[in-house]
Amino acid sequence: MQTPAQSPLDNGLAAYDLLVVGGGINGTGIARDAAGRGLRVLLVEQDDLASHTSSASTKLIHGGLRYLEYYEFGLVRKALQEREVLLRAAPHIMWPLRFVMPHMPNLRPAWLIRAGLFLYDHLARREILPGSRGIDLRRHPAGVPLRRDLTRGFVYSDGWVQDARLVVLNAQDAAEHGATILTRTRLTGAERGEHLWTAQLETPEGSHQSVRARAIVNAAGPWVGHLLGDVLHQRATHRVRMVKGSHIVTRKLFDHDHAYIFQNPDKRIIFAIPYERDFTLIGTTDIEYHGDPANVAIDDDEIAYLCKSASEYFTQPIVPADVVWTYAGVRPLMEEEVSNPSAVTRDYTLELDAPGARAPLLSVFGGKITTYRRLAEEAMSHLQGPLGIARGDWTAGAPLPGGDMAEPDAGAFETSLRAQMPWLPQALAHRYARTYGMRTQVLVGRANSLDDLGQRICGDLYEAELRYLTQFEWARTAQDVLWRRTKLGLHVGKDGEARVQQWFAQHMDMAA
Repeated sequence: MQTPAQSPLDNGLAAYDLLVVGGGINGTGIARDAAGRGLRVLLVEQDDLASHTSSASTKLIHGGLRYLEYYEFGLVRKALQEREVLLRAAPHIMWPLRFVMPHMPNLRPAWLIRAGLFLYDHLARREILPGSRGIDLRRHPAGVPLRRDLTRGFVYSDGWVQDARLVVLNAQDAAEHGATILTRTRLTGAERGEHLWTAQLETPEGSHQSVRARAIVNAAGPWVGHLLGDVLHQRATHRVRMVKGSHIVTRKLFDHDHAYIFQNPDKRIIFAIPYERDFTLIGTTDIEYHGDPANVAIDDDEIAYLCKSASEYFTQPIVPADVVWTYAGVRPLMEEEVSNPSAVTRDYTLELDAPGARAPLLSVFGGKITTYRRLAEEAMSHLQGPLGIARGDWTAGAPLPGGDMAEPDAGAFETSLRAQMPWLPQALAHRYARTYGMRTQVLVGRANSLDDLGQRICGDLYEAELRYLTQFEWARTAQDVLWRRTKLGLHVGKDGEARVQQWFAQHMDMAA
């Protein structure tokens, strides 16, 4: 297993086929696809991988049932086709999830819901995910925590994903195919030549270096327009509309393994999802946002909205005091002439600027996490001519790091892992299986006991895991570890976070 490239750039003017700007899901997906086709790839991210939009999703691999009401049939079909492709590629960080929609007769008639679910079941082929059906909430376990007057419901399938880990695994696979991944590295300017871009980078230490690239991909998400106009000094024919989505996390509200999709009188929907064993995730909102995407945060009105919306369904009301954690992100959606942010398309557009023989620039507008792999394939098709790419599409059947299991069943893998390593506590074996999959063996190495994993830093986080995350996953801070590569921050609190940060401070030579 190759250690991901994170070393400083060589002295002199390093040359690449492709410079990808942006370490979110689209940027890392494109870098992975390009590196696997044999291109020399450099990806730069101004912060940590998945530190903005790509770690602030509702954590779903889904077609988007509600998009059918906006006649987004093409987008829904494309996303539905991708669900099972992704579930097979990374079954350790993604798994099927059943959703319960309680029927509120005053919001949508039952026949309309049945028709929508029929379309959802049949717009794309399914092999892993079961279809939809009606249920009696008076007899189904999902009815227990709900209001007694809610007697009828519908169940359908989608998928769950650890979104930030999906980003990291794409970057890891890109690196293992030869790409160089530089986090906390900013593109400060670029000059377009006849056949090459000359780009200026600012390193984490504040120094400046130059690289050359035959093409640039602008996958900067909410900053795509800023990068085009203020850094690259190019004009765009498309714009993004920034929409804030916020989520709240409460202590566990129900004991079963289904999620809920709740309709609201404003025609929006929210999800209530089992989260990190002891919690429930509720979201999301859709609000126009005009500030700096780096400073986005939930506000009190959004917390109140999510609490009130969920309380319309649960027997036990949810109040702001029940909220233990919140997060928010900005979705860079395609600009459209619609007033309702919820109606703005979640599809994407790729804009190729390749005048004459001059070095090409490809910009990514919009998109959603479920369709990132297809987006990356389309990016390669746009660049195929300008860069002379010979190898065809390859990612549809390729597992992501840790996902190369004999069967796409994380439960069976966990059982096997516990048989191989009986000294691992059950909860830790479960977490390793659901976080690292087959790469657990790399993390554990030759360990034969918990003592061999090194110092216990906090909770069930041992030094061996921190060393793995630093060496192979670009982790550099406690936030990187506790809120992106894992969600241990929910379990270890501020004291645990301080201990992890202290570990990094003591091991900066390794983290450099």
